[in-house]
Amino acid sequence: MDTEQASKSLVDVQQTSSDSSVVLTEAGHSSDGHSAEVEEEPAHQCKGSSDSSLTPCQHYLMTTRELQMYWKKEKHSSKPDKLLFEIPSTRIAEDFLSKFVIYQIVIIRTGSFDGNKVFIERRYSDFEKLHRTLLKEFKEEMEDVLFPKKVLIGNLTSEMISKRMLGLKNYLDELYAIKCVRWSKIYIDFFLDPELDEGYSCLRGGQYKKAMEIFQQIVCLQEKLTQHCSILMVPPLCALVVCHKDLDNLEKAYDVGMNALTLVEKHPGHKYYTPLLDTLISLAYKLGKDFLSLREKFERGKNRMMKGHEIEMVTLKELAVKERHP
Repeated sequence: MDTEQASKSLVDVQQTSSDSSVVLTEAGHSSDGHSAEVEEEPAHQCKGSSDSSLTPCQHYLMTTRELQMYWKKEKHSSKPDKLLFEIPSTRIAEDFLSKFVIYQIVIIRTGSFDGNKVFIERRYSDFEKLHRTLLKEFKEEMEDVLFPKKVLIGNLTSEMISKRMLGLKNYLDELYAIKCVRWSKIYIDFFLDPELDEGYSCLRGGQYKKAMEIFQQIVCLQEKLTQHCSILMVPPLCALVVCHKDLDNLEKAYDVGMNALTLVEKHPGHKYYTPLLDTLISLAYKLGKDFLSLREKFERGKNRMMKGHEIEMVTLKELAVKERHP
């Protein structure tokens, strides 16, 4: 009798197990054969990653090292570079007529580590001029952009300055969000023009150390602002070459010059192409580096420019000091 009961119990257990399997199999389906809401959804797909179709189940099948590499790739692939603007401080300045506030603007590139958090200083009138000029070109695109209103009385109070700092910061963020605006010459000139004028003025005056510091800041700004048109970096880089060369920093002049060459080589008809090569040949010779390949490029570039015409060759320094000359 005990044997018969044991056999019956075993059959009951097997039947129960079998029925449970059917229930588990069909739990994700409704009676009409369509998937029910309990069906597991795929993992969230991260933009820019070829592995982003992995499901949570597949994550569990990875080794610790594979999982670390996967999330490292996700971290870098899903965060494109963009700019953030901060106005952390101000100072009161004075001219012959009145006092005014100067705002410090810090420009930070996100998406990767930014070790060059450069800053510039601008007055409210500079922002106002930028806004008026942009409206002439992009009135429709900027219809929702808010610009802080001008205040004639009480504009130097700490409360008003704090309010305007936030307003101008938001204004720069809104402008940057509009692609055609942030790629425009008007927008880029706002961040670079005063520094470029000062840098070239120092260069013409023989103040090479001060000019070098200014052009280094300009290049850092351009790396953030002009990624869509890197050829714009060539003149300031060449000015840096001239500064380093005249300060006898030959190795540094060569390195900066080679960086400029990688940009201008795509445009062999550019006015800086052959003067830059000529300077690099001289630097490479003095430093014991390969100058023959540079000379070949120089000859090809010179022949391309001449094309049967007599052309006066200018040095890199002569070309640089003529930039932005009044």
